[in-house]
Amino acid sequence: QVQLVESGGGLVQAGGSLRLSCETSGRTFSNYIMGWFRQAPGKEREFVTSISRGGGSTYYADSAKGRFTVSRDNAKNTLYLQMNSLRPEDTAIYLCAASASFRLWPGTSSAEQEKYAYWGQGTQVTVSS
Repeated sequence: QVQLVESGGGLVQAGGSLRLSCETSGRTFSNYIMGWFRQAPGKEREFVTSISRGGGSTYYADSAKGRFTVSRDNAKNTLYLQMNSLRPEDTAIYLCAASASFRLWPGTSSAEQEKYAYWGQGTQVTVSS
């Protein structure tokens, strides 16, 4: 089993930046494809981005392309999300998740929430206008 703990959220003005971290423990971090998801008040949880086991492949939701960058440090068992040019509509709880469902990098299928068995509790990001 994998335990995930997010940090780095906070209040930022529109146009600002935040860097989220997801520290993991338990099973070998590099065995998992990792994803970031978010859930805004009154909305369903949605995919943000994902990254392959070695970090060489990534996939982004259209809303994140060009503004967000996902990365991972397998030596530190940590996943990151650099968020730039933040907008009020980015306000949400951001959650990291781990998937062992794919043998190979699945590309667009890495956005499927049901493929992620392990989830963190989330960190709140609030962007003011």
